[in-house]
Amino acid sequence: MRASDAERERIAEILRDAVAEGRLEMEEFEQRLDTTYKARTRGELEPIVRDLPVVGAAVAPVAAGQSGTGSMARWSDRIGKPATSGGAFAFWGGFHRKGNWTIGRLFTAFAMWGGGEIDLREANFEDREVVIRCFAIMGAMQVTVPPDLNVEVRGIGIMGGFGESSKDEGIPAPDSPRVRITGFALMGGVGVERKRSKAEKLRLREAERSRGRLEKGDGNR
Repeated sequence: MRASDAERERIAEILRDAVAEGRLEMEEFEQRLDTTYKARTRGELEPIVRDLPVVGAAVAPVAAGQSGTGSMARWSDRIGKPATSGGAFAFWGGFHRKGNWTIGRLFTAFAMWGGGEIDLREANFEDREVVIRCFAIMGAMQVTVPPDLNVEVRGIGIMGGFGESSKDEGIPAPDSPRVRITGFALMGGVGVERKRSKAEKLRLREAERSRGRLEKGDGNR
């Protein structure tokens, strides 16, 4: 039977989980992902994840509304939505963009004697290519991104800081949006941090518990 786009995306999701959990090396992950998107039938998809968990769920038809929202959704479901915000401004105050919102393909943020928060962990994206321009003058901005998002930081700090850090390690997904963060911080700071959302951390904990139960069951046989 011919494979659908949804079924190929489900296989890709299983592969991303597998490489994040250390079940696949990056080279093997890329080879399997390439094979996934070239597959034409369900029969070609099944062997790709036969040695990985939840294989049976991989090629099952995806029901409407099953993909979830925010970090629980596939990247393909988070791209191409109408923008809800194209910028933010703070003067002697603050702003925040977080939760389930949609960032425009060009987003400009300015903070002077104030601060701001831009959280992309649960966000959707107007386009696959997004540029975020951050300007902080005697103020501060924090940009939080999921570990599997493709992010490039090119900002400049003048008597201040403009940098990137990682609280949660991860591998950028090939099908995620590409986000370029530029701008400058003058006597202030702009920080970009890779950090999983609470929903994503819960999902990973549940996956680890399930794997532990499976391994325990195999050991008792």
